[in-house]
Amino acid sequence: MMRLLLAAVLLTLAAGTPVRAHQIESALEYLDGDLELSTRFSNGEPAAGAVVRLLQADGTPGEELGRTDASGQIRLDLNGVKDGRYDLQVDGGPGHRDYLEVPVQAGRVKLDEVVQSPIVLVLVGLLVNVQRRRNRHQA
Repeated sequence: MMRLLLAAVLLTLAAGTPVRAHQIESALEYLDGDLELSTRFSNGEPAAGAVVRLLQADGTPGEELGRTDASGQIRLDLNGVKDGRYDLQVDGGPGHRDYLEVPVQAGRVKLDEVVQSPIVLVLVGLLVNVQRRRNRHQA
């Protein structure tokens, strides 16, 4: 438990430290009735070819919805998704991930309730998940 706490503290401190990698930022909007995701690196370049997927409840990769085009955009169809809150991951490669919590109702995202997840919370969640798995294997 102490290792987990120490790792969480170190990750929190590291998150405040400047890094050379570009962050990735994503936005959702409806255009002509279609849900469109746009994603760019912090330097303004489009995140072309980023994998967009819904995550499982335990944080593992779930259904892949597609990849962004050369302009960093993708149109998403969530008509088959049950009502609820989902984590949407935009994976532009190692160190280039964005997470959006999206509320879905009747196949549509309630844009005014979308939450962008800070990376520190994502990393701490992953540490907890790894620790749980490790404890299961030791039992």
